[in-house]
Amino acid sequence: MAIVDDDALVRAGLRMILGGATDLEVVAEAGDGLEAERVVHEHRPDVVLMDIRMPRRDGLETTRSLLAEEARAVRDARGDDLKVIVLTTFDADDMVVQALRAGAHGFLLKDTEPRRLVEAVRLVAAGEPILSPSVTAALITHVATGGGADVEGHRRRSEAETRLATLTDREREVAHAIGRGLSNADISRELHLSVPTVKAHVSRVLDKLGADNRVQIAIVVHDAGLT
Repeated sequence: MAIVDDDALVRAGLRMILGGATDLEVVAEAGDGLEAERVVHEHRPDVVLMDIRMPRRDGLETTRSLLAEEARAVRDARGDDLKVIVLTTFDADDMVVQALRAGAHGFLLKDTEPRRLVEAVRLVAAGEPILSPSVTAALITHVATGGGADVEGHRRRSEAETRLATLTDREREVAHAIGRGLSNADISRELHLSVPTVKAHVSRVLDKLGADNRVQIAIVVHDAGLT
């Protein structure tokens, strides 16, 4: 994995925390977005911890660039799908949600407990993006319901409802659960389905909604006003 943050002390702290896990390896660091692109292309990490506010090029623009369709197609062809976790101090709501819309696999607060940080990276590396029931839902709701013109809000809602209409009833239930921040195991218990069946439904929902990850499903659900 790679750590991208303009604060050297933050990078050192993250490296120390993550370096203590025997199954995780920090292969590169970067202090801004431009350097991040270089080290990602050079070291090809599976996961990038990406700060949002940085000089020269911020984490939002860098996330968009790294996860652009062309770049993702090249990495997928190698079986080397890059996953980005954005880091935030929770004071950049708009930028974080834009990063999630750009394809980031979730976000972490910089004061996340070390144990939870390590577990979050493991989950994302295993293909299950981070979606905190409390923080992520509050963050997405903040942007979906405020900070924009009413016309834009209506447009997003109409578009989200149209996309969700392509789902079956069961798929809508799964999408709604994802929007509430539930994991596959949680959904399995709530809907009385096996975990493999839940994963199959999630895959179909991703495909039908044209989403790259669970966080983007949650954004559609929130835009539709279902949570």
